[in-house]
Amino acid sequence: MLWWLVLLAAAVESSLVKIEQGLVQGIPAEDGDYMMYMGIPYAEVDRENPFGAAIPNPKFDGIFLANDDTAICPQVNQFTNTITGSLDCLHVNVYVPNTTAKLPVFVWIYGGAMVRGFASRFLYGPKFLVRHDVILVTLNYRLGPYGFMCLGTDKVPGNQGLKDQVLALRWVRDNIAAFGGDPDKITAAGESAGARSVELHLLSRNEKLFQQAILQSGATVRYDLISRPDLELPFKLAKHFGHNFNNVDEAVNFLSNREPKEIIEANAALSQPSLVCFEDSNNTQSFITSPLNHNNDKIKTTPIMSGYNNNEMLMSHVRKTTEDFENSNVFYEKLKVFNLKNFDKLVSIMRRYYIGDEKMTRRVRWEIIDFDSDLSYAYPVQRSIDKFLEHSESMLFHYIFTYNGNRNFVKSRANITEGGAAHADELGYLFDMVFFDGNPDGEDNLVLERMTTMWTNFAKYGDPTPTTSELLPVRWRAAQRDALHCLQIDSTLSSCKRPNHRPHALWDLFYKLLQ
Repeated sequence: MLWWLVLLAAAVESSLVKIEQGLVQGIPAEDGDYMMYMGIPYAEVDRENPFGAAIPNPKFDGIFLANDDTAICPQVNQFTNTITGSLDCLHVNVYVPNTTAKLPVFVWIYGGAMVRGFASRFLYGPKFLVRHDVILVTLNYRLGPYGFMCLGTDKVPGNQGLKDQVLALRWVRDNIAAFGGDPDKITAAGESAGARSVELHLLSRNEKLFQQAILQSGATVRYDLISRPDLELPFKLAKHFGHNFNNVDEAVNFLSNREPKEIIEANAALSQPSLVCFEDSNNTQSFITSPLNHNNDKIKTTPIMSGYNNNEMLMSHVRKTTEDFENSNVFYEKLKVFNLKNFDKLVSIMRRYYIGDEKMTRRVRWEIIDFDSDLSYAYPVQRSIDKFLEHSESMLFHYIFTYNGNRNFVKSRANITEGGAAHADELGYLFDMVFFDGNPDGEDNLVLERMTTMWTNFAKYGDPTPTTSELLPVRWRAAQRDALHCLQIDSTLSSCKRPNHRPHALWDLFYKLLQ
């Protein structure tokens, strides 16, 4: 009996980690040789001002048992369509391989249009990544009005969700060595809004908090993603509850005392988007200011991986009927946000380029998917890459993901089997998700092994293919301004150069009209 107690005490001691906030106790994983430290609070929401700055590094009373990753910031849950979450959500999850080596760190920032998303193993299970000897960190940040109400005031300057991420990244920098991680080898990665977040950290005024960046299907230069302060939002939300205010601070104080569920419900009823905003350039605490500056030391010194999927907007159009297409003018609706002169003529040019003289029927759905994918993801990513290459002195690796398999995250849930890769489909080949039973096999496993190896190689070496092998038979060449090399990721790997150059040349001309 005594020997068993000694072993138990040793196991408990080996799972204890001392960080600045106190002692943290993790638990061993059941699906691999690694430890899990989940739900560690890196900050607390200020209950007096839940739309403003968070309070970093709350101290622990006693030992913090890090065994719960279920915290979700307030949102409409994308899987249940119910309002869920709590303001007690600013947590990180740390997954550590059982090794004595000093390990690179892979920090994941989720996507979800800044209105939904969470960091738990439900979507972002770590086992496929940590077996490549990297520490995986996932983090929660505030969403919707709590994260992106932008008033330009001292109390609610804006971009609090991004500033939550800053606190989390500082927490990683300051504490990851205690878990066996290398604070000088941190890669920040994200998909969609998460990718935009990572890019915004490179463009922000804050200190450099990571050494490398992975941007999956997201770019800051998209036409509709950065706004100006909106002083009307608190009044609109308060009016939803039957209250009219003339003073913005009074409206914010009123909203601060409502339950998060009520705030999210009101925001959803208003169909209010969550947008990053430009802050006051004269305020040293501002996160992002206008104009965006790609000519900075962080971008110059940060190796980057960036890419997109070949049919990003597939889910928006693939199931539409001919009647759906006839009843909507996709080109008009998508392009009207540009507010350009000669707008009708430009719409006509875009329509002729993508569908010629064809009528808007189901027959042209793939051409419409191409148009919307180019507009929303492929071209903005390409435009960001061009800006990086113009100013960076570091390596940049560009990819296009085209694989159509059983683990394509979005398509598999919608039971769609045609048409390459939709937005977020690649996530099923990086993370263990509850939707997929067991371990992958066949081509799915090959794609997963290749992607997790390349992604973690980049975290380790700054190069996804430092050497070729049977698994990685193709060298992924870095992109250059005059030769945009890329890697096409399908059931096979193949080199490519400047993908989609014809439509992107048209979009180059289109964006020049905005200047």
